[in-house]
Amino acid sequence: MSLALSTLLFEWRRYMAAVMALALSGLLVLGMAGVFIGIGKGFMATIERSSADVFVLQPGARSIIGGPSGVPRRFIPMVYNHPDVVEVMPLDGSGGSFQSLQEVDPTKSAADRAREGAPRQNFVQASIIDTTPGAVTIPTDYSPALVEALRQPYTVAIDETAVKSLGVKLGDKALYNGRTVTVVGILRGYPNMMQQTVVMSRDTLRMVGQADTGPRVGPLMVKIRNPADAERVVADLNAAGGGQWKAWTRDELAAANQGAMFDEGPLIIILGGVTFVGIVIGVAITWQTLRGAIMANIKEFASLRALGVGMGSLRWIVVELSFWVGVVGVAAAVLLTWLVALFAASQGVLIALQPDAIMMVGGGLIAIAMVSGMLSLGVLKNSQPADLLR
Repeated sequence: MSLALSTLLFEWRRYMAAVMALALSGLLVLGMAGVFIGIGKGFMATIERSSADVFVLQPGARSIIGGPSGVPRRFIPMVYNHPDVVEVMPLDGSGGSFQSLQEVDPTKSAADRAREGAPRQNFVQASIIDTTPGAVTIPTDYSPALVEALRQPYTVAIDETAVKSLGVKLGDKALYNGRTVTVVGILRGYPNMMQQTVVMSRDTLRMVGQADTGPRVGPLMVKIRNPADAERVVADLNAAGGGQWKAWTRDELAAANQGAMFDEGPLIIILGGVTFVGIVIGVAITWQTLRGAIMANIKEFASLRALGVGMGSLRWIVVELSFWVGVVGVAAAVLLTWLVALFAASQGVLIALQPDAIMMVGGGLIAIAMVSGMLSLGVLKNSQPADLLR
């Protein structure tokens, strides 16, 4: 075991402030990035968890989030021409007014009913599924009982994060665009962090007068015989389309949707500002902590110089010590972010931890620690062997 690592293990209290500064800086950046990615995954959860293996979008679309992605309806039979395609359905959606309905309880006084508040009204997005067994638009984590419930006319499902804001619970009735609907399902894992969403069948959408019967439809969701052949089928469809459309595998589209979240100017500014603040806090506190710890051990460094250890070797010890402080800080940052993500998940909020983001932030934290260590090297000039005689 190296001297630097031994020093950190036996005198960990002196370096705890530096470790916590790095951990909190990492938590700040990872948490904020995770929230942004989580928002995108919340929007795209129905798509990413569907049984679709291939998606067909406009040729100029960079993602479903980042631009127009609908296609002409006539493309549906053209995609069916591929021998490996077994189902093609358009991704449909809509939006409207959602108002909770309060049942009058004759046992309650007028004052009690007034305290409960007025019915809540919100604008919601409508996510559409087909209720035929095994339909490509049904998320894979929907239970058969939920699909069967949504098969009934004028029924909807909502995520648990929308229960309070929409003012309804399982079994309640509400008004969607003036039509009475019943909440037959409470979902988990489809957080509504920016816009409340209701899930309904394509038949219910038609019954409330919002069916899309025009010449254009949303992106096409395609199920193929063997999901392992998705890349080959995508290449075949792109060749057959002659530039009329662009086919994507599900993984390609998911990555594009995630990247589109960070193409938005405000999100980049916010994340950049948070990163800058994290760097400033990390460098300032880590630098002062390492400087103070080295000053506290200055007699030990002086003893090493008296034994013939060169200044270059002492500097290397400080740099290595800074590296290990950074490694411990990264581990603490990941642990804290994971705990925060677990707590957020218990409240229905998704914080997505991506391996590439963890690697980037971890490398940055180690770099911050080592820069702080290099800024502290000047303290070693005070390690004079003659001071040991005082």
